[in-house]
Amino acid sequence: MINLLAVLQKDRFYPRFYIAAATDIMSLQKAQMLENSLTSENASGVTDTAQFMKIYRSREVGQSYITSVWTTLVALVHALWLMVKIRPEVILCNGPGTCIPLCAIAFIFKVLGIRWSSIFYVESIARVRRLSLSALLLYKLRMADQLFVQWPQLQRQYPRVTYVGRLM
Repeated sequence: MINLLAVLQKDRFYPRFYIAAATDIMSLQKAQMLENSLTSENASGVTDTAQFMKIYRSREVGQSYITSVWTTLVALVHALWLMVKIRPEVILCNGPGTCIPLCAIAFIFKVLGIRWSSIFYVESIARVRRLSLSALLLYKLRMADQLFVQWPQLQRQYPRVTYVGRLM
């Protein structure tokens, strides 16, 4: 995701909000490093608008599906609070347990006409044969405006996804 963000038009996408799992130590550090590199490249002040936030995950790796019901509800409430606070126009995500609550709230807002966010999901390059659970939920429930995959066989298996090739 950081590699993808590094090539986006920074002056077009701001303010930027980086949201990572509360248990994720490295992702926000990498995002801060990216923003620091932008500051050194560009003195226009655009990079001063980046904010870094944490969200509860709906399901931790290895967590049982039964106990994830409670954590998903907590994550949805937290996502609701963040979405009302941020009001993003674009959500660029790559899962796993952090994006589903945000995308679900954005989708509900979109259906209700309260707020419209475009949701773009980038599937991991490691997903060669089938979509991850997060991508599958977004695909089946038609929540994502665009779902990008990095392997052509995934597009053949899931016709509504967009094959973009290797993004790294």
